[in-house]
Amino acid sequence: MRSIVIAGALSCALLGAAPASAAPEVRSAQFETYCSPVDPGLEELSGLTSIDGVLYAIGDSGTDHRLAVLDEQCAVVRWLDVPVDPYDVEDLASHGGRLWLSDTGDNRARRDTIAITGMDPSTGAGELHRLTYPDGPHDAETLLIEPSGRPVVVTKELSGVSGIYVPAGGTTVDQLPSPGPTPLQKVGELAFERTATPGGPPFVAGSILATGGAISADGTVVAVRTYNDLYLFGVHDGDIVEALDSDPVVVAAPQQPQGEAIAFDSEGNLLVASEAVASGAVASGAAAGPLPPIQMLRGATDLVVAERTDIHLATARAESESKSRWVLGAMAVAGVLVLSSVAYGVRTARRR
Repeated sequence: MRSIVIAGALSCALLGAAPASAAPEVRSAQFETYCSPVDPGLEELSGLTSIDGVLYAIGDSGTDHRLAVLDEQCAVVRWLDVPVDPYDVEDLASHGGRLWLSDTGDNRARRDTIAITGMDPSTGAGELHRLTYPDGPHDAETLLIEPSGRPVVVTKELSGVSGIYVPAGGTTVDQLPSPGPTPLQKVGELAFERTATPGGPPFVAGSILATGGAISADGTVVAVRTYNDLYLFGVHDGDIVEALDSDPVVVAAPQQPQGEAIAFDSEGNLLVASEAVASGAVASGAAAGPLPPIQMLRGATDLVVAERTDIHLATARAESESKSRWVLGAMAVAGVLVLSSVAYGVRTARRR
């Protein structure tokens, strides 16, 4: 289980360092239970992805030596052994029919390299691809893979300002050398504001910590989650980095002990999952109960489409109003000119 106690203490100490601007508008949404895991091997569920309607899941450090293939009731159909010994897998993505494990966890910020592990979902065969940050170690729990295959790593920062990193030269996952390492470059930042959404581990500012990500099957929407909220961004031409710099639709996540996993299904619905008990609760002696259900937000991609439509309509109305004001102004000026011309003609006629 991940070390949330240390992170929580640091988070409390650094609350003042979090972004000070206004909190985003957070929408409420109706989630429903997709299925309920019962296998104890999923107590540390941290990564989730879907390939051709099949759901794959993995836990983080301590349980990330194998990956679960789930059926529609969340029962484990089989386990796949991870082909290399992982350090701390924190997210799971898919691209090109393959699984991609985000071995990027680094609670104590001491790793010289991080890694992405590619896996064949049928055989479990795969390889390790090491990566290096340009600015020292970071903890990261979010891996996004663009339709082109370029991987995007979003770090988890106690300040609330996550770094966005991609391989230098735009290298895709299929082009990454094994074992590497391949240097990363920082291409942007994603700032989170504290929200009033309840949930998440105790003593942690859960609304400013990026804990997982996913991209829709059609590549038009990317989601990044915190413990408390879900951020949905519209993607143009497959550019996730550009999308993360746009205004998101923010949806309150269902209350979960330690929500880290997120995935889209093939129909644009969003699945969210959690570890069984937050690390802080375990440290305090709380007893573990049933595993949290995997929950689903139907039509998540439609929320972004609707937002784009609203923005388009608002822009069109503003342009129409501006054009109307310009036309009225022009008519008024023309009227004044006409009246001035008439008046001048009358004065001239009287002088004669």
